[in-house]
Order: sequence, then structure tokens, then C-alpha cells
Amino acid sequence: MKAYTYSEARKKLSELLDIARFEEVMIRRRSGEAFIIKHKILPKSPFDVSGIKTKASTQDIIDAERESRSGESE
Repeated sequence: MKAYTYSEARKKLSELLDIARFEEVMIRRRSGEAFIIKHKILPKSPFDVSGIKTKASTQDIIDAERESRSGESE
């Protein structure tokens, strides 16, 4: 684990974030407080899905949606 003073961390924040991808980084304040920076991988949203290719036009989709909401079917 690499350790930096608050002043060093301010000057090298971008570099510290790059290091934190692989190992924890400690930042110490003059008061003696210490903080750890570590990389966190956030889970993806269940709504983050890839699109699909279709030959349906925008109007086709709107018509299908209107039909499904009206309760009518052919």
C-alpha cells in the first residue's frame, strides 16, 4: 500500500486514482487522520442492455404500442 500526505495527494490525484485501480492508497492528514482510496467496480444496471436491429419503423412501433394499450387485436 502506498501512502501519501494530503499535500502530495492533492498534487498527484490523477496518478493516485490510477494506482488505486491495482492497490489501496493511503492519504494522511497532518492531524494524524488516515484515509484509504481503493477502486470499486460498480454493478451494471439491469437496464444497461445492448440494442437490437430490426426493420420496424418508428411508426410500426407506435402502432403496435397503441394496439396493445387499447386491448384490440387483429
